[in-house]
Amino acid sequence: MARPDTPASRMPNALPVPASLQAAAQAARARGEPLVVMVTLAGCAFCDIVRNSHLLPMLRRGEVQAVQIDMLDRRTPLLDWRGQTTTGYELARAWRIGVAPTLLFVDDRGRELAERLEGMGVPDFYGPYLEQRLAHARARLRQAAGQAPDAPQPR
Repeated sequence: MARPDTPASRMPNALPVPASLQAAAQAARARGEPLVVMVTLAGCAFCDIVRNSHLLPMLRRGEVQAVQIDMLDRRTPLLDWRGQTTTGYELARAWRIGVAPTLLFVDDRGRELAERLEGMGVPDFYGPYLEQRLAHARARLRQAAGQAPDAPQPR
């Protein structure tokens, strides 16, 4: 379930802001997908590029399950992987995130399945880096489910 009015949700063309990371990840897992968590920052131009040029189009096409949290949001409560109340700020600190945007690729227990994608780097290479991380995360999910690494997954 997404929250309708948070600092991150007020960003233009926002990704969903989860009320519960665990619930968002379980919904992704039900589709055979990792959850992509975008740790973002209001006013971050690179975050806008990643969101608008990559994640939102993929989300709209049903290619990815993605949510966003604002790394400076100290007010909006959300539930973490254990069902404990926290904030985007507290999560970013716990995850030791110091750069926005940072993308995490996680399973329904909050375990990272692929290397983080931190910052923007070279825009021309961002799409391939994102696809590479998604492929790796999907393969790890299939392995955990006891499926062949390249077995097709429902989307």
